[in-house]
Amino acid sequence: MRIGHGYDVHRLVEGRALILGGVNIPYEKGLLGHSDADVLVHALMDALLGAAALGDIGNLFPDSDERYLDADSILLLKEVMRVLKEHGYSLVNADCTVLAQRPKLAPYIAMMRERIAAALCVPTDAVSVKATTEEGLGFTGDGSGIAAHALVLIDRA
Repeated sequence: MRIGHGYDVHRLVEGRALILGGVNIPYEKGLLGHSDADVLVHALMDALLGAAALGDIGNLFPDSDERYLDADSILLLKEVMRVLKEHGYSLVNADCTVLAQRPKLAPYIAMMRERIAAALCVPTDAVSVKATTEEGLGFTGDGSGIAAHALVLIDRA
């Protein structure tokens, strides 16, 4: 068994959709990035790749490659899982935390878990998604951005 940790952060800006865990969340701002900037899925992909010692998403999906401009991160997650399976790994479980002062994410957590689990071809109970604020502290607390952490446990398939 192997453990991986991933972290990602993106700035909140006007004129972009807010997508977290593959779910489009109504909000006046969205995350800035080359792809859809889904920080939750990006952290999860880095955790999976790190656990298997296969680099990070920048290696697999470089932001210099126009194929990934506005890419759906759930589709990228499916590709990461394909690569892991190709290397003989399967996911045991994932535990993810989103750090955001606003918007409130509780109404969307179940849908995020379902979308992520479907992309990974695992049961929903193998994917945990939590959200927290930072009590107004730092860039997530002042509403400048959103961050996410992900921990995964993988095993040889």
